[in-house]
Amino acid sequence: MDSIIDFHALEKELEEAIATDEKYQRENEAKFRAVHQKVASYEEFRDIVLASHLRPLEKRDKVREKRNVSWNTCTTKADCKLETEVQLSPDLDLLPKTSSEFYRDWRRCMKNSQERYQFLMHLGSQTLCQLFQTDLAFGLLGEFLAVLAENACNKDQDLILEILESFSRTKRFGLNVELLGKQEKEVCRQLFDKLRRMGTSPNNPSDLSYASDAAGTAITQMDDQANGPVERRLKKLMHLYQVS
Repeated sequence: MDSIIDFHALEKELEEAIATDEKYQRENEAKFRAVHQKVASYEEFRDIVLASHLRPLEKRDKVREKRNVSWNTCTTKADCKLETEVQLSPDLDLLPKTSSEFYRDWRRCMKNSQERYQFLMHLGSQTLCQLFQTDLAFGLLGEFLAVLAENACNKDQDLILEILESFSRTKRFGLNVELLGKQEKEVCRQLFDKLRRMGTSPNNPSDLSYASDAAGTAITQMDDQANGPVERRLKKLMHLYQVS
């Protein structure tokens, strides 16, 4: 008996193939356009390629009345700079299901670094990995690193590590790291420095063990801090992100 054809899967595969081809053609045309314009710097070239998917706003794109939405994951932490409530576009009622939808929301709806950070935290590593399993758009990795470096807080340390790990599993990740600019590489280094300080903080119990001396006095010791689970993950990620 012939197997049943999964038309839904075929349709999805076709849509993904079309989207990938359109993205390639769009970015390739943007690269030729940037060369023709004789841009003055690599940053200008990159911005033109990154903006290749944008189009003029249409009437239906006008933002409706805003409302307060709380996506803050760090409201109880004193070291977090995020406000408890921020105004987000009503379009974000529906989370992105494709990388194209993510780019749209990231560019149009996220108005500042805090909103972008909350957006990443809300999506989480698994969703981000699914969105970018085919490819992480040129230049987007640098933006992610900058947002994480600026807003990272102790409460989100594990989630940030998971997100960084998910990015490292995307196709052409090594090339994306190689293409990071000098400033982006410095931001990446600052992010990992910040994460390492979180890992050695007294507020992080995973790196501490408690013992008592003969007199019963409590002694707090570092439990193989340099080889703890967080530190091992950080070292592996630093190698992947080429941070020395």
